[in-house]
Amino acid sequence: MRNLSFACAGVLGKAALLLGFALLAMQAQANEALARKNNCLGCHAVGTKLVGPAYKDVAAKYAGQADAQAALVQSIRNGSVGKWGELPMPAHPKLSEADAKKLAAWVLGLK
Repeated sequence: MRNLSFACAGVLGKAALLLGFALLAMQAQANEALARKNNCLGCHAVGTKLVGPAYKDVAAKYAGQADAQAALVQSIRNGSVGKWGELPMPAHPKLSEADAKKLAAWVLGLK
C-alpha cells in the first residue's frame, strides 16, 4: 500500500508539473497575442531585428537588472530614443499599465 501511495504522489506531481508548463505556454501565447493586437510585431520580432530590436536582444540587454520591467514599461508607454539607435520608439499611452507590464514581462522572459 505504501508503494502505491508513492506512485500516486509521483503521478500527481508529474501531472501538476505538466499543468504548470501548459499554463506558462498559454500565458506566453496570450502575451504574444497582446503584442500582435497592439501592433508591436510591426516593428519587433522575437528573434530578429526589424525596425526595432529583437525581443531576445532586449531581454539580454536587461538581464539581471532589478528595474528592467519598470524601465520597459516606461519605454512602451512613453516611447524612447537613443537606447537602440537614433530611430525613436513611439509612445503607446493608450496601452494600459497592466498590459504594458504583461508585455514587458513576456519580453524579459524570452531567451
